[in-house]
Amino acid sequence: MSEGHDRTLLIVDDDEPFRNRLARAMEARGFRCELAGSVAEGVVAANERAPSHAVLDLRLEDGSGLEIVEALRDVRADARVVMLTGYGNIATAVAAVKAGAVDYLAKPTDADAIEAALLAQEGGLPPPPERPMSADRVRWEHIQRVYEQCDRNVSETARRLNMHRRTLQRILAKRAPRETTG
Repeated sequence: MSEGHDRTLLIVDDDEPFRNRLARAMEARGFRCELAGSVAEGVVAANERAPSHAVLDLRLEDGSGLEIVEALRDVRADARVVMLTGYGNIATAVAAVKAGAVDYLAKPTDADAIEAALLAQEGGLPPPPERPMSADRVRWEHIQRVYEQCDRNVSETARRLNMHRRTLQRILAKRAPRETTG
């Protein structure tokens, strides 16, 4: 089945408003969407429908979107998968690509970027983002991710980041840096 004709899309995200908005936007771009809100629902949908494309949230309430990638690869090896996450970092990006994702996008992202990633030619680099995260935001995201990986233990996080514990506490008490609109 040629990819140009089969534009079935599985969207798995536990954020229902986001999932529904993305589905409407992707349907307007010619995709037929199937929605799921958990790893369990995503695996069932992948097995039953074997979509040509998938957009999967990495962190779901009942597990990792990587589990859905594996299930999808078993039923349709040529499926084009894009992973989304609010906690972008190099380790999870590498894991997603090794599992079979064609791209990895940090939230917030838009339907245009997702469509470009889903339809990008094999081996070609996607265009650079219109509004990449600022260095301050990347630093904040990295600290938040390590903090979560350390089960929200400030002392352990500070040790792993080679940072003074009080400095880390001040950073954690602040909101995420605001992105400028250019």
